[in-house]
Amino acid sequence: MIKFGPSGNSESFRLEGYVHTEDAAKWVKDKGLNIFEYSFGRGVNMTKQKANSIGEAFYKEGVELTVHAPYFINFANTDDEMVKKSYGYVIDSAKMCRGMGGKRVIFHPSTQGKLPREEAVKLTVERLKNLAVIIGENGLEDMIFCPETMGKSAQIGTVEEITEFCKIAPFYIPTIDFGHINAREQGSLKTAKDYEDRLSHMVSELGRDKMLNFHTHFSKIMYSGKGEVKHLTFEDTEYGPEFLPLAVALKKLELEPYIVCESAGTQAEDAVTMKNIYYSL
Repeated sequence: MIKFGPSGNSESFRLEGYVHTEDAAKWVKDKGLNIFEYSFGRGVNMTKQKANSIGEAFYKEGVELTVHAPYFINFANTDDEMVKKSYGYVIDSAKMCRGMGGKRVIFHPSTQGKLPREEAVKLTVERLKNLAVIIGENGLEDMIFCPETMGKSAQIGTVEEITEFCKIAPFYIPTIDFGHINAREQGSLKTAKDYEDRLSHMVSELGRDKMLNFHTHFSKIMYSGKGEVKHLTFEDTEYGPEFLPLAVALKKLELEPYIVCESAGTQAEDAVTMKNIYYSL
């Protein structure tokens, strides 16, 4: 079943007097949303007790949790010690995600740095193969790991690159960030066909089973010649992308992803807007 929800809490959550992540469970549920993405962007700094407490709150409300791993991950780093840390960030995120009752771990794959792009991509593939082994060694094969399409030209994470990464292991499925794609490709997502072309390519390469409930991030994003600059809200009229054409494409292709809104401060409200648009079709 298609799911909608926010990445983290909107500004309105705190303005209404809420503080704890546990409070977000009912807050999100009352808005008619059914997923919530918890970000470990700055590091996995959480006790098992806190993870269990959050998990219990969300389980009670029937809201599914997903987790975003730290932003520091870079599987094209030429420093082996830094790569070991990247493995650790993913594994630690997965363990906390499991503690919260979730199954999906989203992560940024790599940055090109000073390497030629082809070499950086090849290195990322090898590291993701190693990560798959480490995931197995930690008994985490039942979790889902979701490398994300990225918004800056210097980052590894085009549609084609993420598609290839997700062929490495059965528990790799894509996070398709349409705001990132639109920013990287300088406003490329305008029509339902624009979305459909990219999704159809991934379905043909990865198979319908892997793509049926793929993960997605959605927000409007300001961009420059080098790609992503900053996240915006749905109030913005200058930058895209728009959600309606994506909703049309999803209906046509009969895909039911987890749709996580990453708007800047209005993520829950904009997630509700997306849900309403989808079910109005």
